[in-house]
Amino acid sequence: MVISRDVELYYRGPPPIAVQGSKEEIRRYVWDLMVKRGVATFPPPHGRIPNFVGAEETARTVRGLDVYRRARVVKVSPDSPQRPIREFVLRDGKVLIMPTPRLRGGFILLDGRDVRGLAQAASTIRGAMRLGREVYPDELPEVDLIVTGSVAVSLNGRRLGKGGGYSELEYAILREYGKVGEDTPIVSNVHDLQVFNMLPRDPYDITLDVIVTPTRVIRVENREERPKGIIWGALKPEKIREIPLLERLRRERFRP
Repeated sequence: MVISRDVELYYRGPPPIAVQGSKEEIRRYVWDLMVKRGVATFPPPHGRIPNFVGAEETARTVRGLDVYRRARVVKVSPDSPQRPIREFVLRDGKVLIMPTPRLRGGFILLDGRDVRGLAQAASTIRGAMRLGREVYPDELPEVDLIVTGSVAVSLNGRRLGKGGGYSELEYAILREYGKVGEDTPIVSNVHDLQVFNMLPRDPYDITLDVIVTPTRVIRVENREERPKGIIWGALKPEKIREIPLLERLRRERFRP
C-alpha cells in the first residue's frame, strides 16, 4: 500500500494526498497509525470504529451543526466515539434511533423526553437496550439526521467502516422502508488522522455530507449518490441468514 508521507506530518501539515490499497489495508494503516500517534483511546482500535482523543469535542461540534439543531429524529451508530452524541440527542429531548450491534435485534428507539435524568446511562449500548424499545423499521419515524462512525473518511465524502458493512445495511434497510432518503444528511466524527483526500468505494457504500474532527468541520461538496436500497446481489446468503431483518425484508420484497 502506498500512502503519502503527509499523513505522518499530521501535526504540521495536511491530510494525505494519495492512498492506494485495499480497504482492509487502509483500515490496518489507520488503526496502527492512531496507536503510534497516541490518539487512540479505550477500547483498543483494531477491528473497531476507533475511539480517539477529542471525541467529546467533536460531539459538541456536531451538537452545534445546523443539521443537528433542526433534527428531531437522529440515528446514531452504537460505537464508542459516538456515545457522547447519543447522550446529547437524549439530553436535548430528541428521538434517538440506534441499531443493535450487528443488527441482530434491529433498531432501538428512545425518546429523550422519556429518559430525563438517565441520558448518560441510556446512551450506552446496555442502557439503550434496557431503557429503549426494539422496533422494526416500519415502526420507526422518518430520520432527520444520521451520525455514523468511521475508520477512515475522505474529503469527497467517502468512508470506510470496520469491515462488516453494517452502516451500509442500516441505511439500505431504512431506505427500503422510506425512513431515509438521498438528502438525509449523514455526519461522521473522526480524528484528523482518519481523513484522506480519496478512498476506494463500492456501489453499496454510503457517502457523507459533513465530517467533524477535533480541529475542523469539512462540508462535502458534490457528494456522490447513495445506494437506493439493498443491493441483494452483493449480499452473501450467510449474511442474510444472520440478520433476521434481512430475512424478513427479502420475504416481503420477493413474495411469490
